[in-house]
Amino acid sequence: MSEQQHYERTITESLGESEVFLEFQQQLSRAARVDRPVLIIGERGSGKELAASRLHYLSERWQQPFVTINCAALPPSLIETELFGHEAGAFTGATKSRKGRFEEANHGTLFLDEIGLIPLEVQEKILRVVEYGTFERVGSSKTHEVDTRIIGATNADLPLLCEEGKFKQDLLDRLSFEVLFLPPLRERREDILFLAGHFINRMALETGRDQVPELSPEVSRQLLAYSWPGNIRELKNTVERAVYRTDGDVIYSVTIDPFRNPYRPAGKGPISHDSGEHQEKHEASTDEDFFNVGILPLQTFQEARDDVTIHFLKRALREAKGVQRQAAVLLGLTYDQFRVLYRKHRDALGKEA
Repeated sequence: MSEQQHYERTITESLGESEVFLEFQQQLSRAARVDRPVLIIGERGSGKELAASRLHYLSERWQQPFVTINCAALPPSLIETELFGHEAGAFTGATKSRKGRFEEANHGTLFLDEIGLIPLEVQEKILRVVEYGTFERVGSSKTHEVDTRIIGATNADLPLLCEEGKFKQDLLDRLSFEVLFLPPLRERREDILFLAGHFINRMALETGRDQVPELSPEVSRQLLAYSWPGNIRELKNTVERAVYRTDGDVIYSVTIDPFRNPYRPAGKGPISHDSGEHQEKHEASTDEDFFNVGILPLQTFQEARDDVTIHFLKRALREAKGVQRQAAVLLGLTYDQFRVLYRKHRDALGKEA
């Protein structure tokens, strides 16, 4: 991705109106002005690279290179070469010398994504760059000087990694001049429909739609009720998938889980690795037998009604992975209606509660 594309993506996708998101952006803008290392802590799909890119373009280095490396995408044995480069003959296949990412990012910013995965021996060399601004390429004793700002990102607990001996405490001390915690999407629900509208517009443009489709009220409630463990990336995929599948001007349904098999028999969940296929069959037969109520005396109406309610509450909570707002949407209830039933039958719900 070119510098211009990085800049445009940073401007167009660093979006949000919620208080928690705007507070994070304020912290980020303040950190950008100080030429020191920054660590960004955030869940998968929450936009860590976008935040790092924005940090760079708000800093005095914005006209210099913004270089990224995903440490999770490289074998540990190659990370050192990628970061520091190598000389010809340093190893088999090294026919000519090559610059590393530190040299490419000279006078600019180097973004180390998944920084917690960097091997200890490479951390030692990074520490030297941070302290003295010098390093040697692999296979060389010649010292090179660089002026590079480091931004690291991870979802790992770096202090815990230090306690376990997997991350150097000295390096963590020097990289943590500022630590920014990126809020997950579930903590900025005011932004969900705002972001969804942005992704809808982009996908409609990409697919050549004359009319930009709108979300139905039911779908809007479904998006707001879901917990989004995959954060913005998951929301983007869900909304874009809905746009390309919709022919009309209104989106009436979305598929949040693209791996949900429509041909799997109704009432069957994933097979338990502990109890096997037998357990699944037992649960399915229990569901089927549950509704054979023709032999029940009429006097048991109240008890049977409570049993049916508990049954549906349990199923909805299982499918919604415990998220009550999503369970309410699945049952066609308002959240307040769901909460009344939930409080009434909390004891009977067992582990689902």
